[in-house]
Parts: sequence; structure tokens; C-alpha cells
Amino acid sequence: QQSSNGPVKKSMREKAVERRNVNKEHNSNFKAGYIPIDEDRLHKTGLRGRKGNLAICVIVVLFILAVINLIITLVIWAVIRIGPNGCDSMEFHESGLLRFKQVSDMGVIHPLYKSTVGGRRNEDLVITGNNQPIVFQQGTTKLSVEKDKTSITSDIGMEFVDPRTQNTLFSTDYETHEFHLPNGVKILNVQKASTERITSNATSDLNIKVDGRAIVRGNEGVFITGKTIEFRMGGNMELKAENSIILNGTVMVSPSRLPSSSYGEQFNNGNWLRFKLCMCADGTLFKVQVTGYNMGCQTSVNPCGATH
Repeated sequence: QQSSNGPVKKSMREKAVERRNVNKEHNSNFKAGYIPIDEDRLHKTGLRGRKGNLAICVIVVLFILAVINLIITLVIWAVIRIGPNGCDSMEFHESGLLRFKQVSDMGVIHPLYKSTVGGRRNEDLVITGNNQPIVFQQGTTKLSVEKDKTSITSDIGMEFVDPRTQNTLFSTDYETHEFHLPNGVKILNVQKASTERITSNATSDLNIKVDGRAIVRGNEGVFITGKTIEFRMGGNMELKAENSIILNGTVMVSPSRLPSSSYGEQFNNGNWLRFKLCMCADGTLFKVQVTGYNMGCQTSVNPCGATH
């Protein structure tokens, strides 16, 4: 009880009873000094939750990269043979030259810029492909070395230069070099060629052979000259001109290649027609249908004009 003057003093008995109740409560309270350890009540330290999972992933990735780096290092050390004295298989020079000092096994090589492949002066450069052609390619220019042939493909042309004398041995640049075949090359196989003229030696023939169709075209006309000009075609031969075709010299037709008929066969039997090839004084060719034996070039429409 309390009064207006302050708390009421307890008697000795009341104090003893209160002290006994407090001791009894303390003795029966097993949670005395207990501190709750819930996550919400503790001060969070370290990496927990998503941060912890992310840290574990980073550590695993770094470990994998370290293993890959170790494998690459071992492969480089075993293949290139890098030691205290440098590299045993190749040399790097300040000029950009990469020199291989022993037999090297490589797959596909992509040069970054202008590249040159060469060997030592007194040694052969041997390049071998294992059941594959050897291909050197720079841009649109490609050199392919196969078992039975060597092919060069280029859209901008090609040029072979002697590295010692810097003389051009062979070039497809028609403006600065005349197109000469190298010594020993007798056949040139091209799909399409553009040149001012095609000639052969004075003691040899010029043979142009095609599998399909051959077209010879010139911006200022086509002039064919030679001691003997011979055309051999598997099919038909067609000559086209905007103005006229002039044949200077003797025009020979082989009778053995013309169709023949038996003796006494009529000329106009309805199966096929015969024509005679005639020439005017100015070189104009025309045909006259043959209607009988010993027929000349007389025709009602004279293509040579009234004076011829």
C-alpha cells in the first residue's frame, strides 16, 4: 500500500516472504541468461544467401579457368618446346619473320596481312598434306596444290617474280607485261581471256581447242592471219559480222566431209536440198540452189551488183 507521503514500509515477515518467492522463481527458471539466436535478432556478418551462392560460383569458375590455363601451358611447353634457351621449334624475328627449325604439323593457317612462305637458300621447302590438298589463300587469291594438279584462282590477276633478280617471269597484267607462257608450259586452260592478240612461234602451230563452244570477240574487230588457218568443229561453225566477212586467199572445202548421193539420184527429190557456195569479186559469199548438173553461180537476184 502507498500513501500520499510515500511507500509504506514492509515488516520483516513480508520481506522474508518476498525474498523466498524471488529465490523460488529464480531456482525454477531455466531460461535465466538465455539470449535468443534468431536470424532476425542477430547482427548479420559474412556472405549469406544469394551472396554466398554467387561467391561459390565465382570460386568454381576461377578454378576451372586455372585448370584450363594449366592444360594450355603444358600443351605449349610440350609442342613448341619452350625452354631456358628459347623455343626449340621456331624463331621469331623483329622483321616479322617466323622460322620453323624442324618438321611442324599444322592444320589451317590464316595470315593476318601480306605473307610470304619460303625456305632456306640451300634447302628445299617441303609441304605435305595428309590426304588433303595444300591451299594458300589470301583474300580472293588461292593456290591449291593437289596430288595430280596445281591450280591458281584469282580475281585480280597473278604475277611470278624471281626473288633474287626481281624479274617478272610470268604475269597476267596485260597493260605492263606481254602475256608470255613460261618455258616448258605449252597448254593454257582458261575459261575467259581478254588480250590484244594471240600468237605462236613462227615454227609451231597455234591450236585452240574447246570442249563446248568457242567465242572470239573483239572491240575493234577480229583479225585472224597465218600461213594456214584450219577450223575443226565437232558441230556447226557460225561466223557473224555486222558488215561483212572477207576471206582473202583460197577457201578450201573438203568434199569428203560433205554429204554425197548415189549416181543418178535426183537433186530435188524432196528429202534435202543442195546449195553451191559462190564468191563475188569483193569477197562477198552467197549461195545458189543447185537444180542440175554443171550448174554455175547464175541467179536471178545477183548479190554482187550489176557491175560484177
